[in-house]
Amino acid sequence: MRKFKIAVMPGDGIGNEITRPSMDLLIQTIKGFNVDLEAVYVEAGAELYARTGEAFPEENFKEAASADAIYLCAMGLPNVRYPDGTEVGPQHDLRKRLNLYAGMRPCITMPGLPLPLKDERANHLDFVIVRESTEGIFASPRKSQNDTEEAAYNTIKITREISEKLFKFSFQLAESRKKNGGKGKVTCIDKANVLSSMYFFRSIFDEVKNAYPDIVADYSYVDAAALTMLRKPWDFDVCPTENLCGDILSDAAAALMGGMGMAPSGEIGDNHAVFQPCHGTAPDIIGTGKANPTGMILSGAIMLDYLGTKFNCQDAAKAGSQIMQAVKNAYATGNLLPYELGGSCGYDIIFKTVNEQIEKL
Repeated sequence: MRKFKIAVMPGDGIGNEITRPSMDLLIQTIKGFNVDLEAVYVEAGAELYARTGEAFPEENFKEAASADAIYLCAMGLPNVRYPDGTEVGPQHDLRKRLNLYAGMRPCITMPGLPLPLKDERANHLDFVIVRESTEGIFASPRKSQNDTEEAAYNTIKITREISEKLFKFSFQLAESRKKNGGKGKVTCIDKANVLSSMYFFRSIFDEVKNAYPDIVADYSYVDAAALTMLRKPWDFDVCPTENLCGDILSDAAAALMGGMGMAPSGEIGDNHAVFQPCHGTAPDIIGTGKANPTGMILSGAIMLDYLGTKFNCQDAAKAGSQIMQAVKNAYATGNLLPYELGGSCGYDIIFKTVNEQIEKL
């Protein structure tokens, strides 16, 4: 039996409510595929900082970094901040220290939900924004020596090394998706008509695309991409983009799915990966049972696919596909409508329905 070590990080807020049952669902499902997941729970976040003065002790970081993958929910609380006023977010430390440059933000719509776009094609969306997660405008988010009382500056950083890795990841993802019916298209999203850094970004895309002749290389300025996402998002397949552009577009993509609670993500580097839902800690609904675990469950499915690919373990990938299908089948029953979409289904009902669908597969 193949065994993987998973560092599980519930974090704060509703993370403490939906993480363990999500991990239990993954463990139970994958056992049927002759694969075992060893869950090692690692504490970090605002609640730990408030209690101890440390948000992410070094020994906890090393424990997480030693795992085959990290399964994280959400971190941060609005009333717990560092002395400089910024929120506590150790997940950002993981992204930077482990060099998780490829931020996968899939947009996968579920049947049976009231979605914002009424075109039938919007009910079957399946595209991925690949947000570069270590550079761009977020490379220098703090005050600089050039800041004054009259002006503040942040610098966009685009490097050849990380951009090449981002684009290779994107083209390889498109190749993999094409084998399963995907469009086989990569759309570089930038602002190359205005910013020299974005022109450099696109020029590297042009170099990398030549190694993937079977994949269509496309281009879109970010403002045009935002328009396309509202008018005909089904045209997209794999969309690599700069950090801030990806941050904004991925939230818009989550809206196409019905809300942040539906949206999964993966932060992937050369040797490490973190998988987490796109939503926050939702302190306003802690203890109410209203949290939506769908994004967390789908992030787990993506994690299993990653383990299958990285470690050549087809059974892990098959288990991930089964969980993805079970979630789709659960919503297709028409009996699930999370609170954030105007329904009355909390995490207990959603877990129960997904588990029932897994048993049927």
